[in-house]
Amino acid sequence: MPIPSTRTPRPAAVTSNGGPSRPHAVSVVVPIYRGEDTIGGLVAELHELTRPTETPGGATFQIDEIILVHDRGPDRSDVVLQELERTYPEVRTIWLSRNFGQDAATIAGMSAAGGDWIVTMDEDGQHDPRFIGSFLDAALTERAELVYSKPSNTRPHGFLRNLTSRGAKLVLATVFAFPDSTRFESYRLIRGAIGRQLADVASNGVYLDVALTWVVGSVAQVPVVLRAEGREDSGYNYRRLFSLFWKMVLCSGTRGLRLVSLLGVTLALCGVVMAGVIVYEALTTDNWAPEGWASMIVVLLLVAGAILFSLGLIAEYLGVALHILVGKPLYLTVDSPTPRPLAAAGPGQDRELTTTTKGTDRVEH
Repeated sequence: MPIPSTRTPRPAAVTSNGGPSRPHAVSVVVPIYRGEDTIGGLVAELHELTRPTETPGGATFQIDEIILVHDRGPDRSDVVLQELERTYPEVRTIWLSRNFGQDAATIAGMSAAGGDWIVTMDEDGQHDPRFIGSFLDAALTERAELVYSKPSNTRPHGFLRNLTSRGAKLVLATVFAFPDSTRFESYRLIRGAIGRQLADVASNGVYLDVALTWVVGSVAQVPVVLRAEGREDSGYNYRRLFSLFWKMVLCSGTRGLRLVSLLGVTLALCGVVMAGVIVYEALTTDNWAPEGWASMIVVLLLVAGAILFSLGLIAEYLGVALHILVGKPLYLTVDSPTPRPLAAAGPGQDRELTTTTKGTDRVEH
C-alpha cells in the first residue's frame, strides 16, 4: 500500500482576479544515499522558504514539508536525518528497508507528499532552492504540470562523466527515438496530484522521468545555475550510471525490440548482396573460387554477436516483465532505521520494524 501522507492536499482557493488566495503549498522530496555531510545545509536553506515567499513573477508559495527518503547508504545519514527531524518541524523521514536507488526513493517520497506541488532535489547541494520560485512561475505561466531545471553552466562533474551523460541522452533521443530524454533532470517541479497518483501506480523497473512522459502533457524548462557538490566524490560511479541508462532504454518502450528486428533485416539483406556478388563472380570469372576463410570467420563472429546481443536485449525486457508479474516491490519502507549500537543509537531506533511495500502486487506483512 502507498505511504500515507500526513497532510491533506488543500484545494487552491481563487480570488476574483483568478489568483490564489493562499500560498501554493510545496512538498520537497530529497532521496538520501550519502548525505551525511550535505543534507543539513540543504534543509537549512529550505527551512527559509517555509514562510510565505514571493516568486519573481509575483506568485506566493511556501514549503509545507521536507520529505527526506533514507535510501540506506554506507554513511551515517540516518543519524543526521533523525537530528533534522527533531530540529525542523517540517522535516519528515521515510526509511527504506534497503538501497533501492534514486528513482525508487524519489517515488516513495512523492507517494507521501501532500503539497499542491512536489519539488524533487538531490542531496549533494548542487541544486539551489532559490529557483523553486522560478519553477512555479513557469508552471503557472505556461500551464505546465512538469518543470525541469535546465543547467546554464557546466555540470560540477568531471569532463568524462559530462561527456558520457550527454552522449547517453543523445543515443536515447536518436537511436531509440526518445527526444524527451535530453531534458531529463532530477531537479524538477511536478503537480502534486499527478506526482502522487503516478507514485501509487509505478511498478518495479520504472524510470521516473520516462513514466512522467506517459502522464504529463505540458512540460517547461527553467535555466538554473548548478553549484559545486558538497562532497569530494559523487555517489555515482560509471557502472551505476550505465545501469540508469539501460533502465531508461528498457522503460522507453519497445523501440529496442524494433531495432532488433531492423538488425535482423539488415543482416539478411547483407547476406543476399554477398550471395549475389559471389554468384556474379563465379559466372563471369574463369577459375574463380572465393577465398573466404578469414572473411567467413569475421562474418560469423559479427552475425553471432548480433544474435547474442538481440537475445540479451529480449531477455532484459522479459526480466522487467517477470519482476512485475511476480510482484517484486519498487520499494519497501520501515518505521525506523536499522538500530545502531546503543552508544550511537538515537531515540526511537529500537522500535519493532513494520513494513509497507510498493509495486504492482502489494504485499503486506
